[in-house]
Amino acid sequence: MKFMTFKHGMIAPLIALFLGVVGFPLLYAFYLSITDYKLTDRGTPSIVGAGNYVSTFGDAAFWHAFGTTATFVGVAVGLELVIGLALALALQKQRWARDVTRSMLLAPMFITPIAVGLIFRFLLNDQLGAIPHMLRAIGIDYDFFGPGRALFTLAFMDVWQWTPFMVLLLLAGLQSIPSEPLEAARVDGARGWYVLRRVTLPLLAPVLVVAILLRSLDAMKVFEYVFATTRGGPGTETETLQYFVYQTGIQFFRLGSASSMAFVVLVVVLTIIVIAFRRLERTRRGEQS
Repeated sequence: MKFMTFKHGMIAPLIALFLGVVGFPLLYAFYLSITDYKLTDRGTPSIVGAGNYVSTFGDAAFWHAFGTTATFVGVAVGLELVIGLALALALQKQRWARDVTRSMLLAPMFITPIAVGLIFRFLLNDQLGAIPHMLRAIGIDYDFFGPGRALFTLAFMDVWQWTPFMVLLLLAGLQSIPSEPLEAARVDGARGWYVLRRVTLPLLAPVLVVAILLRSLDAMKVFEYVFATTRGGPGTETETLQYFVYQTGIQFFRLGSASSMAFVVLVVVLTIIVIAFRRLERTRRGEQS
């Protein structure tokens, strides 16, 4: 009994910290989401109940931003997965200068996203950027932030910065795979692509699910690239969820509406997490059986 009391006493500060840092902001944000609170109002906000949520679900601009974010996540995470897996397989077989190569590869992860956005804003600027200037020198005129291209440019920036994270996770997963199944496949005459598709990827599946989940959730929060480069343009082509919520709450002062949008996004994210972990659990049960 004394041990249980001591253990609870050790956990209590952690619980209090969690409630203060996470619980209170969430509860206050939920309170704002059911009010008509605006930054320009000095009086007490009125309770509107589910009114903000109804407006959010009926807001075409919100769903446009949702679709833009989904496209960004699909393109960025898909490329990061393919490139990251290829690099992880190559690094797994590397025998010389391994530490130097991995250190250089991981460097983009340690640059803040807003700095990455500013770097590419100047590198890819149609008038002053070094890359468009070099492309024009060989006869290619390409506007990286033009209509139909800006969102994919932002996805490329995300790929440049966060592919190393994918490499790190997949490389750890590859190194944890037991050698016996691979050796057995080679003894049976399997080679190259067949071993990768039939042996390596099934064994790597739990790591792949976690890697895709982590990167997708992080990519859904994209804000800095948009803020530093396009500000949602051209038009609303790169207006992502986080930037749309920022505009609604900070630029247009409608914190109540912005809070309801944020909670809708939170529910979507939690749903994705639950589905992903259930599938991961099914995969593990299938392997054990």
